Amino acid sequence: MHYLDLTLPSPAENLALDEALLLQAEAGQGGEALRVWEWPRPAVVLGSGCRLAEDVDETACLADGVPLLRRSSGGGTVLLGRGCLLFSLVLAYERDPALAEIRSSYELILGRIARALDGLLPGIQCRGTSDIAVGERKFSGNAQQRKRHHLLHHGTLLYAFDLPRVGRYLRLPPRHPEYRAGRGHTEFLRNLTLSVEELQRRLRAAWQADVEGISWQEERVRQLVQEKYTSRDWIRRR
Repeated sequence: MHYLDLTLPSPAENLALDEALLLQAEAGQGGEALRVWEWPRPAVVLGSGCRLAEDVDETACLADGVPLLRRSSGGGTVLLGRGCLLFSLVLAYERDPALAEIRSSYELILGRIARALDGLLPGIQCRGTSDIAVGERKFSGNAQQRKRHHLLHHGTLLYAFDLPRVGRYLRLPPRHPEYRAGRGHTEFLRNLTLSVEELQRRLRAAWQADVEGISWQEERVRQLVQEKYTSRDWIRRR
């Protein structure tokens, strides 16, 4: 599997790159990949089907200059920033039959990541449909975009994140897993006690991402940024 450690100059370009890698693999030109990146400042990213008014305190975002974006995968709205490692997996369904179905694909992918973190803290486990938690507190949220032959899996890993900041920009989600039990963001989330370098090492080992780098189409990324990821119609679609 290819490994790419790359953060582009804008949040829109980073979201576009993930989709470009998926489209490239789907066209038979790229193949499977693990990408990691981290955005150094606060940015709100909605899932493809999220409702902006329900999930985001837009007044606070405007006051603080926090950009609003929307990704191609589903899942909930997240706040990015320093201390939140983002990883993206492009996987071929032919790798494992479990990847063909949404629920079984989450079980396979999240189970592998949880095992990669085994021994770090007691009680690391998959919770809900798409979370990884320590006991009752979540440190990883995940989402997918699926094509005919490949899927794009988005995930976050909190390791040194400013947790109280989440409640300033994000409202309590209208839909949440049962184990959250109505808790606010600060009471529900937690950081891992691990360096970003060690997180990256464990992710690479878990997916045997041994091939450094992958070619990607800059023109495709620019096109996606212009036509989709900076488009008001896309960002404010719901």
